[in-house]
Amino acid sequence: MSTNTYLTHEQLLSALSLRDLTNPKHGIHAMQQLITEAETALSALWCCYLQRVNANPIVPVYENYDALGYPADGASRDVRYSRYVSDSLMLRTQTSSAVPTWLSSWQSLRPDSIGMISHGLVYRRDCIDRWHCAEPHQLDIWIVMPKTQADEDIEILNESVSALMKTLLPNHVVQQSKSPHPYTINGVQLDAIEGQNLIEVGECGNIDPDLLNRNGWPSKDYTGVAIGLGLDRVLMLRKGLPDIRLLRDPDSRIQQQMLDLSPWRPVSRQPKAERDISIVVNQDTDMDIIGDQVRTTLGEQAHWLEELKLLSRTEYHQLPKSAVERLGMTPSQVNLLLRISLRHPTKSVPTSLANELRNKIYLSLNQGHNYLAS
Repeated sequence: MSTNTYLTHEQLLSALSLRDLTNPKHGIHAMQQLITEAETALSALWCCYLQRVNANPIVPVYENYDALGYPADGASRDVRYSRYVSDSLMLRTQTSSAVPTWLSSWQSLRPDSIGMISHGLVYRRDCIDRWHCAEPHQLDIWIVMPKTQADEDIEILNESVSALMKTLLPNHVVQQSKSPHPYTINGVQLDAIEGQNLIEVGECGNIDPDLLNRNGWPSKDYTGVAIGLGLDRVLMLRKGLPDIRLLRDPDSRIQQQMLDLSPWRPVSRQPKAERDISIVVNQDTDMDIIGDQVRTTLGEQAHWLEELKLLSRTEYHQLPKSAVERLGMTPSQVNLLLRISLRHPTKSVPTSLANELRNKIYLSLNQGHNYLAS
């Protein structure tokens, strides 16, 4: 891994200075109530000690991937999707990174049943829309129990998911679909039905026997469940929030509504401004990479972005020669047409600002030889 793939000092400080909405020391937020509800629901279902583990967001790469059983060539390790501090350190992409060390810490005691709750910010590179952000909040709940005190693995999993979802999203139907994970068996994805859409809110499964064995818990004697939830989306669905940016919006009218789980009361929203840009990028550039680049480029102005949408993708050979020359393309590049949607929850978007942000985005993304914004 080359050094230019590491976070700069400024990028690292920016990430670490972001407020963790799950941490009461950073101020009261409704997200903390969700965690308490989840803890109460699982404690009522499974009689065990639930230990809160809040680890450093900078973790060894080994703990984030290898210790959990991720393959060495797994796509999630790619620097395009993960943020590396060095060859051996990274900003965690999941709060599950705390699990192997936690399991190992109890191997000499091995109580009858024990659980772990870990929550906080995780750091990714992601696309831009009302359901996504680059630093979402995650909640991990893991419960280990003796097989002599447990029913079948599937029953344990179904009972846990049912109790949790009925508590956190009482007004939503949550569907399950098979989704394998490196550290579980019987893995499923949880999708909440919102109108005509399915919104992914989490993943879960029974703890992989190999993970238990590696960390001092013989799988012939122990089993358990692993549940990971996206707290931002769960809170949005619970309150009826239309935009993930509202969770952090500094407007006092909005912040007051983020103190509890009562339904969202709409604050006057301004009309959005849209701008289209035509850019040239390398063929392997996807919207997650583009979204991360745009956030970095705009910095503090990134909160004006509501969505960055791909309208069309055109290969080199599909364009006439005149267009190729105008765009300054090479055969290894593609032409993307993007729509930039700008809307602040409480302010109108001045035309001059919309044009300024469009130009910044264009100049940061376009890799063609000609630099003319459309």
